[in-house]
Amino acid sequence: MDVSKIATVVPVADLATAVATWTRLLGAEPTFVDGDRWAQFDVAGARVALAGTDSVTSHPALLLRVADVAAARVEAAAAGLKTGEITEGPHELRCLVWTDEGAEVVLHSGRVA
Repeated sequence: MDVSKIATVVPVADLATAVATWTRLLGAEPTFVDGDRWAQFDVAGARVALAGTDSVTSHPALLLRVADVAAARVEAAAAGLKTGEITEGPHELRCLVWTDEGAEVVLHSGRVA
């Protein structure tokens, strides 16, 4: 699988409140906020993302940026992992994958024009 970035994504019920909390916790302003759907912080060489109304899971998950979500989904399924359907968000394509232990991984890539 061609992974170019790894982040942690935390689902939140109220993005504005969560951004304020994480800003204080991390001591840094978010590097990107998209309304009530998404925010991300880049701190200490890592990215922490908060998923608001656009969350694909209700559990914290590993977020993997891949070159091609469809190919990565096929590769994950071939490795015996359970995969969800590919869905399209405003900025990306994404797909949930579950490890054997039940951990959730979100594969994502830019939308194809």
